[in-house]
Amino acid sequence: MSAFLTVGRHDWPSYLLSLPSRPNPSPSPTTNPTHPIQLQAILHYATSKITPQQSFQEITQSFNVLRKLSPCNFLVFGLGYDSIMWASLNPNGPTLFLEETPEWVTTVLKDAPFLNAKTVPYRTQLKEADRLLTSYKEEPYCHPNKAFLKGNRKCRLALENLPEEVYEKEWDVIMIDAPRGYFPEAPGRMAAIYSAAVMARNRKRVGVTHVFLHDVDRKVERQFAKEFLCMKYKVGGVGRLWHFEIPPNNSSSTHFC
Repeated sequence: MSAFLTVGRHDWPSYLLSLPSRPNPSPSPTTNPTHPIQLQAILHYATSKITPQQSFQEITQSFNVLRKLSPCNFLVFGLGYDSIMWASLNPNGPTLFLEETPEWVTTVLKDAPFLNAKTVPYRTQLKEADRLLTSYKEEPYCHPNKAFLKGNRKCRLALENLPEEVYEKEWDVIMIDAPRGYFPEAPGRMAAIYSAAVMARNRKRVGVTHVFLHDVDRKVERQFAKEFLCMKYKVGGVGRLWHFEIPPNNSSSTHFC
């Protein structure tokens, strides 16, 4: 679940407007059309004292990638008041939010019904992280040369029961800022990190998959990122955010990194 906190004032409306939208068929050289969802975001943040959980510098990392790639396929683990911002940064492309708590999805969509958000189940708990990090190697269907997600009940790190839309698309950008991972019974982000790595490695389209992982100040996020997202693919980061560019990989290796 995405949380929020109040931070110093930033020029969020101008920041959101700086993302270029797809031009009209016959654009005027002096016009740069703004998408309706960008206007929704401007109105929302201009009238709210609450700003996103990620810092301005952290958001800028994703903003720069989305500005180059949009419209693109953007998958976000987490849903919150910042979701309007994320959707506005990819105005002409599909942005899908995955959230663990049905009640929270209902709450957020009351104020932002135009967002595409789905509830997803998790089979893990944070207290299992250390065991999962070692035991996955004993399950062949967790290995990268056999790994898949949909219907993969044998690998507990595989998100095997996601909405069909997740499996139908190849995601250009994946943001991992959920599920909760700050108490023992929480799902933790182990499965989200592993599944993002599998999606990226199984990509068939040209280009890399950009994966952004938040809260890397925490032990589990760092360990699982190093195991599955691979530090050799880390291309940037600031604050509590790491940025990876993961290429397709169809090798027979039994190691992710």
